Amino acid sequence: MTDPDAAALRRILRETRTIALVGASANPARPSHDVGVYLVRAGYRVIGVNPGLEGRVLFGRPVVARLADVPGDVEMVDVFRRSEAVAQIAREALARWPRLPVLWLQLGIVSAEARALAEAAGTVVVEDRCTKIEHARLVARGA
Repeated sequence: MTDPDAAALRRILRETRTIALVGASANPARPSHDVGVYLVRAGYRVIGVNPGLEGRVLFGRPVVARLADVPGDVEMVDVFRRSEAVAQIAREALARWPRLPVLWLQLGIVSAEARALAEAAGTVVVEDRCTKIEHARLVARGA
């Protein structure tokens, strides 16, 4: 599948309620922190995933070390990690949620292997896009 068009992105962002944010940072200068805060303010439940911050509260919830530790279901795994790490993240996400609706790779992040793994499982893959930018463009502004 090619990258979702604006209508598909809008639908994804409207239907998503819970997001596992991989590579979450407590540093307000980091993009993952800024995006996580934005998403919470936009009404999403965001669970930070970062082994170095495990147990700390971020985005109003305890950070977990691994995707396997995320409580309950998510509709999206939003990834802030280098492209070369994404295939393993996709494997872990699909092991945890075999019917994961969306794997979202942030700006500058692409992975043909992760895309193939996720799409084979029926997961929509968004690459090289920012959830904050797309939400502001397609949902918050009522586009």
